[in-house]
Amino acid sequence: MPRVAASIAAAAGLLVLAWFAGIRRLLRRSAPVARAVIVDPDDHTTMDAQGAVRSIQAADVTLPAAALAEIWTPMHLERLARTYWRFLSHCTLGLIRVKYDDDGRDIVLLARPLVMLRFRAPEYEMDADRGIVRWRIARGLLVSHAGHDGDGYLQIDVRRCEPPDAATARVHVEVEVANFYPALASGIARWFYSATQSRIHVIVTHGFLRSLARLRLAPSAVGRYATTRVDAVPDPPPASKERTPA
Repeated sequence: MPRVAASIAAAAGLLVLAWFAGIRRLLRRSAPVARAVIVDPDDHTTMDAQGAVRSIQAADVTLPAAALAEIWTPMHLERLARTYWRFLSHCTLGLIRVKYDDDGRDIVLLARPLVMLRFRAPEYEMDADRGIVRWRIARGLLVSHAGHDGDGYLQIDVRRCEPPDAATARVHVEVEVANFYPALASGIARWFYSATQSRIHVIVTHGFLRSLARLRLAPSAVGRYATTRVDAVPDPPPASKERTPA
């Protein structure tokens, strides 16, 4: 475990510089079409006594009502998911890459077998007011043994808000990591995880949320919902009765 933890720490140090440089480069690209404002909850990152992390970063995105109507489809929810992974790869200058297979996604440092995180295949839920894409955490170098094949997940949750006026729409976008057991916290110390991996995650996620103001959604690498209607996708849970994935 100490050797694995040291390898992770070295990789984290290598990625820090790339993340900062990459995020600045991405956010300087084409002019925004919408407006994205970071609105994290006060307790956006917490760790319980067992070492499980929950982290939520959020933004309110204001955009033309016609633009939201056009992209409120399962295809664009799938493209939003792909945009997240593309942003992660671009902001690390290609050091972090996503490898796809039929039953999951590997987040690798350059190439396998350096699998930092392995997720199961994404799950999609959508109705007229809310869209969710969720990846359940399987394992990886960044995950302690306690978190292997557990109930941890990464989730992007998009909810329509009360529109400011007839021509303008607003959505609330949350990126949530829950029930995640970081290897750094168990292998080195919780303070080290908080100062490195956790802080980097928050910075990168804020960069992704701000990038949504450009409304440039990447084409899906899978295309599962290229022609699917909203009513053909499972409904998300009511916002007031949130459930934790099993």
